[in-house]
Amino acid sequence: MPAQLSLGPADDDMWQQYDHLATRSFGHPLADIASLRPHADLRVATRNGTVVAGGLGLLIPQYFGGSPLPSACLGAGCVAPEERGEHLAATLMSERLRALQDQGAVTASIWTAANGYARHLGFEAPMTTMAWSVTPDDLKRSFTADDYDVAFGLTPAAVRLQQDLAHRWHGPLQRPHWWPHWSIRRHSLSVYRFSRPGRPPTGVLGFAMTQSEQHDIHLAVHDFWTADQDTASAMLAFLGRQHRAALVEFRRNALPPSPLLLHNLHRYRPSARAWHPWMLRILSIPKAVQLRGWPPHLDLSIPIEVTDSSAGTTHTYLLHIQAGSAEIRPTSRAAQVSFTGRQFAVWFAGGYRSATTAHLSGVRCTSPQALDAIIRSTTDREPWLPDQF
Repeated sequence: MPAQLSLGPADDDMWQQYDHLATRSFGHPLADIASLRPHADLRVATRNGTVVAGGLGLLIPQYFGGSPLPSACLGAGCVAPEERGEHLAATLMSERLRALQDQGAVTASIWTAANGYARHLGFEAPMTTMAWSVTPDDLKRSFTADDYDVAFGLTPAAVRLQQDLAHRWHGPLQRPHWWPHWSIRRHSLSVYRFSRPGRPPTGVLGFAMTQSEQHDIHLAVHDFWTADQDTASAMLAFLGRQHRAALVEFRRNALPPSPLLLHNLHRYRPSARAWHPWMLRILSIPKAVQLRGWPPHLDLSIPIEVTDSSAGTTHTYLLHIQAGSAEIRPTSRAAQVSFTGRQFAVWFAGGYRSATTAHLSGVRCTSPQALDAIIRSTTDREPWLPDQF
């Protein structure tokens, strides 16, 4: 009979064991484990003092509606190969989320290729995640950089710009003070600032050089933050001048969900690759709705139903939004719009761009007008999470 499983926070020895376990589970070392230790919460499962599963959690604010919500950002979850098949990952996930909820998290985000597993745990993807590849020559022929200064290195002004741009979307992290330099070290990034002469920066570009199996140089873009189309054009023109690179690759979700390439390339021949998506879960519906930002012109009260299929529970709420604030409280009124917990997360992140897309995704309603109104309440911004963890 196997020894009883224990769950909890990791001590020094368990951190070391988890590092070795992650290498064995993923098939390669994870440099993040050592570098994130000062900032991360590590929960592990042990048998007889041996770590058999573990996962990191970062408590980082995540923007929704322009407001930063405390979020559980989960990464590097792994289970020993000999322990798989016993639902240990789900058990450990509950422990990881509980610990971060105790610290204030109201939402949770994860990047995982195991989408079915994540959905079983209440997560859903608010958007399609794409990576793009284009040749420098195509960028050079299609974009110009008139009257822009380009400077190397990250400055406080560039960090402030990234934060200002992040709150314009649903999903980006409010990066903590240690994040930019950690990311630069982690990926060996070169960071450039773009600005009009004598003006503050309006663009931040971060990329790394990699070598393909054929020894071609590929330029991998990790950060692409732009305040407007003119700055974006200058940044893309700069990439087009990097003649050492055979290919410019925008890593998953590095490009914002804007038709920059579609509307501007002289010859449209980029390559697109779908990646496993960012997935979101709402840990506390009342707190998340209260803390989230809302459009100031909205004034609506709609009874909604949210079903948590994993817990087998259904709750009916009255959602009230007015003057940029919202609250959600239990009600006995009949629901006009019915969500599953996963559908609620997609709506919360602005993933349904119309009532039609919500309907095709299975959101039910007794009032088409109520469905249209509630969908429009989160479409003031689009979902985008370019941060990798």
